Amino acid sequence: MILYADTSALVKKYVREDGSEQVLAFIAGFEAVATAALTYVEMAAALAKAGRQGWVDDTALQEAWRDFRAHWPAYTRLPVSSAAVERAADLAWKHGLRAYDAMHLSCAQVWQEVTGEETVFACFDQRLRQAASVEGLQVWPAAGA
Repeated sequence: MILYADTSALVKKYVREDGSEQVLAFIAGFEAVATAALTYVEMAAALAKAGRQGWVDDTALQEAWRDFRAHWPAYTRLPVSSAAVERAADLAWKHGLRAYDAMHLSCAQVWQEVTGEETVFACFDQRLRQAASVEGLQVWPAAGA
């Protein structure tokens, strides 16, 4: 079994908030973690927003960004190909997803197909988790968690 983590799951690894301990323990159980290459941009945007909103102090924010960038090479970074973009458009239409959410789901599906292994899709967005489940991925955390 392999793990795909979207940005909503990964941000909890770097910014201490509800669910952070769960994420740290869960991710530690996998030898490899994959995510879309666009996660780098999305993480920068999420952390910058957290700083602007005052949710995280500047010291913790700088540490989170530094830690994420240090760990980035260890993630399996999935490319955003034309085929993945086309699939994402279909997923966005079918499930009413936001653009980056549809890209995450598309990349996870492609990775599952390429590896031939069941993929666990780690995500904290309820709509995206529901779409991933409908599309045949195992989701974490489970609904209601």
